Amino acid sequence: MATDYYALLGVSRDASPDEIKRAYRQLARELHPDVNPDPASVDRFKEVTAAYEVLSDPEKRQMYDLGGDPLRAGGGGFGAPFNFGDLMDTFFGGGQRRGPRPRMRRGQDALIRLQVDLAEAMTGATREVQVDTAVCCEACQGAGTAPDTQPATCPMCKGHGEIQNVQRSFLGQVMTARPCPQCQGFGTTIPHPCVECAGDGRVRTRTTIGVRIPPGVDTGTRIQLAGQGEVGPGGGEPGDLFVEIVQTVHPVFERRGDDLVCTVEVPMTAAALGTGIELETLDGVEQVEVRPGTQPGAVLTLRARGVPHLRGSGRGDLHIQLDVRTPTRLDDEQEGFLRSLARARGEEGVTLRATEQVADETGGFFSRLRGAFSGR
Repeated sequence: MATDYYALLGVSRDASPDEIKRAYRQLARELHPDVNPDPASVDRFKEVTAAYEVLSDPEKRQMYDLGGDPLRAGGGGFGAPFNFGDLMDTFFGGGQRRGPRPRMRRGQDALIRLQVDLAEAMTGATREVQVDTAVCCEACQGAGTAPDTQPATCPMCKGHGEIQNVQRSFLGQVMTARPCPQCQGFGTTIPHPCVECAGDGRVRTRTTIGVRIPPGVDTGTRIQLAGQGEVGPGGGEPGDLFVEIVQTVHPVFERRGDDLVCTVEVPMTAAALGTGIELETLDGVEQVEVRPGTQPGAVLTLRARGVPHLRGSGRGDLHIQLDVRTPTRLDDEQEGFLRSLARARGEEGVTLRATEQVADETGGFFSRLRGAFSGR
């Protein structure tokens, strides 16, 4: 034999395909012109590439082992064309067989936003939403062809879905492949497309879908409806529909996580004497006790009156912030009552001295201010 391909790759004659591939990868990385532009290395790279082309193909290797040279027998020698895609697969670990791509493909996922109020977020609900989506064409059942017709083999690529070109380069003749421009890589054409879907196998329509909203959802929660998205081209498997929740603002209750917060105004006299409040909550009327001497900003908590936990059991709490209101307009009688109360408590005409505004050990200026009106 004029050329010993096994010696070029540095492997034995009984080397496995994996050993041949590993040997070629190592040599190709050392001799590739991008790494080693020396002319001798370029020639060497072309030789080991030709050797790999023969020994990696079972039929060519068998012919070579029987005494033939597949490259020279074809008149090409080391200048015979090799598939550039196979070379890239060797470098980057591809190796997948190319061919026509299927017309039937999975559809895209879809996303819509759904507004729910706080009551629906707490108790859960079932809503119907209208979605503009792609569904399978009933006229052709997703085939894309007119009745009694079939797809035809593409005359340009002969059903392969790709066109191969041979170009000369420093590596010799390099073969490249690209999708067929006539059939877009499908390998077949549709001479008589369906008049309803124009050959796509699907049509767009508006459909109504029921959505179950679980208790505890919040703004940003996404509900996945498997198989409710768009049908794929060629009548392919539909994608999924994702419903993103947007909770609207409630006029009374503010949501903080799974807790609810509301503010209740309490007259100054009711805060001092104590009172009861009938609070209309999302669970019904609750009786809330305001104890005598309640201070502004006090918070009353009703346990497990908030939003249910979306994952897990239990509920958040309801926090009631008390806003103690001081009267701004008093008639003579009301003013007299307050002055009498101030005299009785020794608070009439109380003023603060500058020294009382210095921070103390228990809280500073506001602590002294409260102390001035506490009868000390």
